[in-house]
Amino acid sequence: MANARKRTPARPDALRQEQGEPARFTATQAKNEFGRVLETVLHGATVVITKHDAPKAVLISVDGFNKLTHATELALDTLSGEFDELLDRMQTPKARHAMKEAFAASPKELGKAAVTAARKRG
Repeated sequence: MANARKRTPARPDALRQEQGEPARFTATQAKNEFGRVLETVLHGATVVITKHDAPKAVLISVDGFNKLTHATELALDTLSGEFDELLDRMQTPKARHAMKEAFAASPKELGKAAVTAARKRG
């Protein structure tokens, strides 16, 4: 193995990028090398800024921010739609009648109904 070339180790932040991990910069590095930090973000990476080895901030692109913002809106819209559907089903005459029966039921009848429902679910 005398002819084997020595490989220079890759920079840790380059390895993290290949593995999909965020790049890390200390607060001092981020301040002194902001151009490099910004370029890292503009090339699609997420940057974690640390202070005393603890993560303190995350820097992402505007596109990344917009995706996160819209993801929350989409999730909320989906949940609102599901809630509206459930509410509509609860507003039927059949559902109203069932609720009146449930409120008028004795504890023994409620217990029996609960056991029946549990058996149906498995």
